[in-house]
Amino acid sequence: MAPHRYDDHHRDVTGGGVRAAVFGASDGLVSNVLLIVGLAGADASGPTVRAAGVAGLLAGAISMAAGEYVSVRAQNDLVKRELEKERQALADDPEEETNELAEVYIERGMDSKQAREMAELVMQNPEMALEVHAREELGVAPNELASPFSSAAWSFFAFALGALVPLMPWFVASSSVMVWFSIAAAVVGAAVIGVTLALATGHSVLRGVVRHVGIAIAAAVAIYFVGGALGGVLEL
Repeated sequence: MAPHRYDDHHRDVTGGGVRAAVFGASDGLVSNVLLIVGLAGADASGPTVRAAGVAGLLAGAISMAAGEYVSVRAQNDLVKRELEKERQALADDPEEETNELAEVYIERGMDSKQAREMAELVMQNPEMALEVHAREELGVAPNELASPFSSAAWSFFAFALGALVPLMPWFVASSSVMVWFSIAAAVVGAAVIGVTLALATGHSVLRGVVRHVGIAIAAAVAIYFVGGALGGVLEL
């Protein structure tokens, strides 16, 4: 079959890789800049900030990857369980399942005769019937489940990359002024994430940048004062 001229107009949005990457990068950026700024606010030394930043990067990336894997695997197992129940229902009571499908088509605007004919046509192919019922009743595509390994890998590397951004200035110098470079790097990183999401979704670039940068700045300012307060308490 010749490729359709519109086939390349759509991205693959069904997998979990893109979501895991975006969430991982954003979480890594924000969480590590908060850790760094909090330590700087508590007057921690440069080597301490670097060590904590690297530890936060690794721990967060591994935790994110593990959580993503478990989450996607559990979701897939739940979907597969429901698919098996649907497959059994199709085998045990095909007439009832045909009626259900015909009712769906009627709700979509077909007249009863056309809906019945379409439902019967679909039910002639067991695999097609399972896929159609899964899409209509469960809202999932049996052959388009996200890969837990892919989602975990995307999550790990995206988190690590995001967490590395505010940490990089501390590999150049260890003075307390580096905290401002960390915040600046985090602002740039948040802006890049905002622009990327805006371009991918077709939303306003300005709104995406303001939202992500605003969240990063507000969180960093808050944690800086929290770190300062904790540093004063720990010295007592």
